Amino acid sequence: MNILFCSVGRRAELLKDFRKSMSPGSKIIATDMSPYAPAIYFADKHYFLPPISDPSYINRIAEICQIENIHAITTLIDPEIEILAKNRGLFEHMGTVVLAPYHKTASICFDKYELFQHLKKHGIATADTYSSFIEAKAAIENSVLSLPVFVKPRTGSGSVGARKIESLKDLEAACDADPSLIIQEFMDCVDMDADVYIDTITHKPVSIFTKKKLETKIGGASKTISFKDDAADKFICEALQYFQFNGPIDMDLFYRDGQYYISEINPRFGGAYLHAYGAGVDFVKLIENNVNGIENSPCFGNYEENVVMMMYDSVVIEKVMP
Repeated sequence: MNILFCSVGRRAELLKDFRKSMSPGSKIIATDMSPYAPAIYFADKHYFLPPISDPSYINRIAEICQIENIHAITTLIDPEIEILAKNRGLFEHMGTVVLAPYHKTASICFDKYELFQHLKKHGIATADTYSSFIEAKAAIENSVLSLPVFVKPRTGSGSVGARKIESLKDLEAACDADPSLIIQEFMDCVDMDADVYIDTITHKPVSIFTKKKLETKIGGASKTISFKDDAADKFICEALQYFQFNGPIDMDLFYRDGQYYISEINPRFGGAYLHAYGAGVDFVKLIENNVNGIENSPCFGNYEENVVMMMYDSVVIEKVMP
């Protein structure tokens, strides 16, 4: 299997994990805008590309797929997911499996308010969300919403701009400064995460790894501990039937008063998938099976509880040509 990782950035450990599991003769190809993206140096070959907004971008990606005989393609940044989804037909015509959701689902997941509306429409528990200060203020005045609240950009990525706000005055100031903010009820409860693999043939969940967040920094969870709960697996499977995913996804969850809630869904490898892999939940083999036309059978709970992941910094020393 030859796999293309687009916009790899700092995700070197993910590529290293893939290297361990891929069959002999397989190749990892990586792209990024910058020669200072550490992860490109863990690929068999890398390409430097223009920004994803460049009109030539998708044609460059297609050329790489042809040159390198790519069997599967994915991206590691949120804004590029919809680009791959929109151009699925182009890649599938070349025999490349697109590890990204179908276009409508990609659009829903990138817009956090649209995701909230989609979940509510289908009766899936999620944090109450408001699209403007006026809506949130009315909800507070009518005792439907209470302070503190949580705000984040409607189409943000990497937790940038996400924060707790204590007062109505501060909320108004934050929304005036950034009208893209959405306002959510503050979920003062257990914060969780799930790595899920959606089989690209059956389009059903076949692997779920759940973990509680012990520490979170900008960009995601940095310390997590594994747990197992049939109720969590059931909740996740029920929610995902209202989407069209394809391959790995990362789900942010809350758990309050015996009920699971969906916070966000990122249709890509999450930064903390390293925990799942380290605990023995190998999505690489699932991808290889799909690339070879083999359906994966559902297998949940095939890992130990109370296994902890602790991220730390490392470096790449490499001579580069800027």
